[in-house]
Amino acid sequence: MTDQRHHQILSDLNPQHAALRERIPEVYKGFAQMSRAATIAGELDTLTKELIALAIGVVHGCDGCIASHARAAAEADASKQQAAEAIGVTFLMHGGLATIYGARGPHRVLRVSRRRERLGTPQATGSFRARLNTLPGTA
Repeated sequence: MTDQRHHQILSDLNPQHAALRERIPEVYKGFAQMSRAATIAGELDTLTKELIALAIGVVHGCDGCIASHARAAAEADASKQQAAEAIGVTFLMHGGLATIYGARGPHRVLRVSRRRERLGTPQATGSFRARLNTLPGTA
């Protein structure tokens, strides 16, 4: 899956999420709170947690999850190699299906990282999580 395809997946989902968020704002608010709580640095840093989430997205075959958590992992300074190794664990735990979906993650991390370097975006800003906090019903 190309970087453009990942971007398209997230773009396609945004209006669908917005429409559903209008109908169930408290559910989205709770999900956003859970997402922040689950990925905040503790004994595991945010990078590790995003790589775990990326791997789970691979196992579930969720393109939106792969795109979202690959982006968040890149924003937490994940390397292509780190993403590849996390996805390698999915092969052990989920077998062949993970080889299909797993190919998508490291490429996306690399593309986001390159784009951030080209634009001079500071690393590890947590901008994805900051944008999550600005969604209606999540403050």
